[in-house]
Amino acid sequence: MLTSRTQLPLATASVGPVSWRESTIKEIKFSQAVVERSDKKGLDFGRTTDPLPSLRDNCVQQSNTVILSYVRETRAVLVKLRESFLDTNEEVKSLIRGKEALEKKLEHIRKDIALNKISTEVRSTRPSRERPRDGADGLLEKELQHLYHLKKSLENKLRVVQKQLQVLDVCRKRLNAVLQERNRVLDLLCHALSSVTNSNRISGRNSRNSGRTSRQDKIMTFGSNGFGYTQQIDANIQDLNEGEKSPTNDGELTENPVLDPLGPFTPEVAASMAQAREARQRSVSLRKEIKEAIENTHKLQSTAHQAVNSGLNKKVAETVSLQQHLQVALGENRHAIHRAKRWYDATEKAQGYTVGPELQSDLETRERLTRPLVRVYQRHPGTNLPEAQDIIKGAGALDQSLMTTSRNIALMQMARNRLQEDIYHKKAGASVDSAVVRMRRRLANHRWVMGSV
Repeated sequence: MLTSRTQLPLATASVGPVSWRESTIKEIKFSQAVVERSDKKGLDFGRTTDPLPSLRDNCVQQSNTVILSYVRETRAVLVKLRESFLDTNEEVKSLIRGKEALEKKLEHIRKDIALNKISTEVRSTRPSRERPRDGADGLLEKELQHLYHLKKSLENKLRVVQKQLQVLDVCRKRLNAVLQERNRVLDLLCHALSSVTNSNRISGRNSRNSGRTSRQDKIMTFGSNGFGYTQQIDANIQDLNEGEKSPTNDGELTENPVLDPLGPFTPEVAASMAQAREARQRSVSLRKEIKEAIENTHKLQSTAHQAVNSGLNKKVAETVSLQQHLQVALGENRHAIHRAKRWYDATEKAQGYTVGPELQSDLETRERLTRPLVRVYQRHPGTNLPEAQDIIKGAGALDQSLMTTSRNIALMQMARNRLQEDIYHKKAGASVDSAVVRMRRRLANHRWVMGSV
């Protein structure tokens, strides 16, 4: 209500000049007009447009609301960053375990290469008769080439794994840097994951009821009129707690945040998470490749090792078989030598009987060529006897038989020596090959140190 104004009297005796009176009345009317204008337009309009006394409290409350909304969204982003960081860290651990398994298998390959070379060196100590190249040597060479090929393949795979570990480490450091940067505004907010989950569920129910906030709602006006100050929230800041996380059928939360350089979900956050996700996917496929490579290498390695052992066992069996045949031949040779010696002794005795004693005085009368019966017979002409020629021929034949028998005995003795030498070499060769097989079987578990064998 407007207050009543002072009315001037209409009929009053005037003593002063008229101009002076009118000037005063004019001032009074001007004052009344100003008061009326102030009452009608100033006060009434001010009651509807002027800020309330609670402007400061409202501004503080609304600023706090904006801050809490921002830090909650940042906390949700931080949760995802931590999940990505932990997943990347676990992937690094898994890939390191795969790298260790790869290095262990590579060490086994190197030990098998050393074992192959040791086997070749040991076999080179066989006697000269057993050193000619055989099938076991070919198997050892093929095994060595095969092991070198596997070693090269595993080394290439190991280099790829080391590079991937470096990539994962870069991603992990980048995530950690982004995580620390995003965590700078969360000193006064609870970091528990349950609070984020509960907030997301409540906001999800609200989003189903009210839908997404409009852009007009994004413009928050502080105060009760236009003379207050306003702050416009960037429309690109997506509310991760309201509308962007909608519950799925499984009760999980799906995210579809929009990039905003000044919002919680910055391009650096998206880039770091995408890079880490791609690195983890590559690491998973690489771990599968490592597992397959190790399994294939183990199969091929075992097959080659068994093939060499089998070849060496066959060589040992062949050597033993030949050694047994040589022993049989040696027995037959010894028997033949004994027979030849008995024949030589009998022939030599027969030659002695044929030639007769060395002294003529030892001849009996019946053995003499001038015995009485012969002298009486030779009284007639043409009565010569071939007895002396026959004795000389017989003695010569027996002497030739002795020489032949002696030569045969010498040849058989030489053959016996060669058989004995061959048997010794066969026995030594079989012993060396058997020792190589036993050594390869003993060291097949790779539980030994390089250089200790």
